[in-house]
Amino acid sequence: MAQSKKVGGLSRRNLLKTTGAAGLVVSAGALAGKIYSPAVAAPAPKIRLAWTEVAACHSPLGFGVAKGLYAKHNVDVELFYQGASGQTLIQALATGKADVGAGLIGDWLKPLEQGFDVKLFVGSHGGCQRLLASPASGIKDIAGVKGKTIASYDVVSPPKVAFQVTLAKAGIDPENDVTWKVVPFDLVGEAVNRGDADIAAHLDPWAFSIEKKFGLTKIADTQTGVYEGHTCCVLGANGAFLKANKDALRRLAIANIEVHDYVADHADEAAQWYLDALKPAGLTHAELTEILGSFVLHNHPIGQPLVDQIQKSSEDLKLVKVLDSSTDPKAFAERVTVNLLA
Repeated sequence: MAQSKKVGGLSRRNLLKTTGAAGLVVSAGALAGKIYSPAVAAPAPKIRLAWTEVAACHSPLGFGVAKGLYAKHNVDVELFYQGASGQTLIQALATGKADVGAGLIGDWLKPLEQGFDVKLFVGSHGGCQRLLASPASGIKDIAGVKGKTIASYDVVSPPKVAFQVTLAKAGIDPENDVTWKVVPFDLVGEAVNRGDADIAAHLDPWAFSIEKKFGLTKIADTQTGVYEGHTCCVLGANGAFLKANKDALRRLAIANIEVHDYVADHADEAAQWYLDALKPAGLTHAELTEILGSFVLHNHPIGQPLVDQIQKSSEDLKLVKVLDSSTDPKAFAERVTVNLLA
């Protein structure tokens, strides 16, 4: 696994640097084995952060709170369990139950296009969704998906939308060349195993679990292929909270980058916290370590790189008719993001 480059100091100039063609932000700090208290004497502002408690890609948030990595930057993060869907994330921010939320880009963009008062401000990671074929289907790659049935847990589930993009870019009509079958969240793998569907589209850790349990073949994910270099999940802030707490959110963004870099280099430690605190059913420490180690946790754009990522995702969602044909991806991306480092 790639290691973060360490640099000294905690100023913005020393803490953050952009790297590579995508301009992804990399953070620093000699962090191992320490618990931190706030770095300054002033009371830490409270930020209520909505998360999906048992989702593997959200576990770094809880781990970061428990280890004190957010408190190190003088923010008091209170986690709010918002449920397991993008709709409940939007509701948590719209009703004032949370100030900030962590969500898939695919869940954020349609409400934002419709005028939802949230600004996206930092990415967390890349990749947490898998497209898995049953051995009986004989499918080995995306080309083999044409004419098959794909099980997912909602008519507009993030995995469905994500892999509609994959299919469309492979020349397969994501509506007419395949059949989508909606099944209960916990029965996606069972549907494929029973032969009710040929393919499962799901999120980790559940996708990882059914891949192992039923011996499914991974034919696509949201890290490789058309998603190479893409950001998967980002943080968004309620508009009113952002106006009143821009400096606190800047420190939250910096802390969030540091948290994910730390987990990238210490997946086993984060997995142990995940296992002890959240007890995801049927998964061992070794398996949770493998899941966290598979994510692209150094992919966390902020500023212009985030705008570029949102533009790219907007273009993808226009392709599969989630966003309106009249939406300008570049202008839209600039409108729904905020650069907290400016």
